[in-house]
Amino acid sequence: MIQSNKDYLKLCDLASQAAADAIEDMVGSSDAYTTVYMGADGTPTKKIDAAAEDAIFTILKDDGRSMRLLSEEAGDIMIGEGDKPDFSIILDPLDGTYNAAFGIPFYCVSIAIAKPDLSGTTFGYVQNLANGDTYHAGVSKGSYLNGKSISPSGNSDIHEFCISVYGYRPHVERTSMLCKGVRRIRVLGSVALELCYVASGRMDAFVDVRRALRLTDVAAGIFILEKAGGMVSNELGDPLKLPNGLMNRVDMVASNGHAHIDILKLNSRG
Repeated sequence: MIQSNKDYLKLCDLASQAAADAIEDMVGSSDAYTTVYMGADGTPTKKIDAAAEDAIFTILKDDGRSMRLLSEEAGDIMIGEGDKPDFSIILDPLDGTYNAAFGIPFYCVSIAIAKPDLSGTTFGYVQNLANGDTYHAGVSKGSYLNGKSISPSGNSDIHEFCISVYGYRPHVERTSMLCKGVRRIRVLGSVALELCYVASGRMDAFVDVRRALRLTDVAAGIFILEKAGGMVSNELGDPLKLPNGLMNRVDMVASNGHAHIDILKLNSRG
């Protein structure tokens, strides 16, 4: 059983490095975006996704401990000996697949470590594979970027916010007022990293009303943001409940916590 944040971080670093090595020659290549099979979450698994996941699987199997793995591509499986896992890993082996396949330097490995029944996250890890930026948080208060403490922005004026908004096809109308009410919109293509950008004050908020987000997409990013002092809710402002299944999807509003209600109000007017 892993006992400390240091142990969690070491395992995640090994897994992330393996993924980075596996996809290095595929980034920006013509066949990286080729569909190789349908993933457990019901979406196409690209060649570059499969390479990242296979490399991480090797690291986790070599670790030797019994673990439950919930992965975007492989689904809900057991790794190691026995039928009682020591812990669970919620994995997105490559968040930002399109970016990676087309050479846009914003894609990551996202790993959340949780209790065996997925009832509580105990560690969150997100690494930008393009530049090595590594975000993590443990059970104690605080989140970190490359080992240095981070916190959300102190901006409380919604009109000065820089936010990431996913509301296209067919939900543009739900975000139209929100887009008009803030200063800057950025849609960068990797949800886990964008949540970490809110956690570190690089953006003020993240909104996704596509009802497309799964546990594997956001478990690590949400944990890091909340431990940094940010706020996460559903589109109505209620606590966000993440279903354990890969097919269950949610909307989400995440922010620095200083103008969360203002975001909800603008979003509801669309």
